[in-house]
Amino acid sequence: MKKTLVLGASLNPSRYSNLAINKLTSHGHQVEAVGLKPGEVAGVSIATEKKPFENIDTVTLYLNPKRQVEYYDYILSLGPKRVIFNPGTENPEFYKMLEENNIISEVACTLVLLGTNQY
Repeated sequence: MKKTLVLGASLNPSRYSNLAINKLTSHGHQVEAVGLKPGEVAGVSIATEKKPFENIDTVTLYLNPKRQVEYYDYILSLGPKRVIFNPGTENPEFYKMLEENNIISEVACTLVLLGTNQY
């Protein structure tokens, strides 16, 4: 199972980041989450600060490209194997930075990847 950081996590059950946390945990993945408001989703605590999580395999983004800028260094510091750019988060500038750091950029939907066993 892949330890995943959901960046842009929301307490709102209709938000895709919330659905992703639920689906990731139900598939047995260990999940960390960072969002604007503290709380808990599917037993996962949402942090409001950039914690130095260890052994993150995948970062799945739910932030628009402008909001991603403040997280560039943070994500790179975590050293994930890949970053998933969910619909609406596509960011060619960040793809290049990730590539320079040998991190895979994947433009995909986390929910679809989980639903089709391609995660």
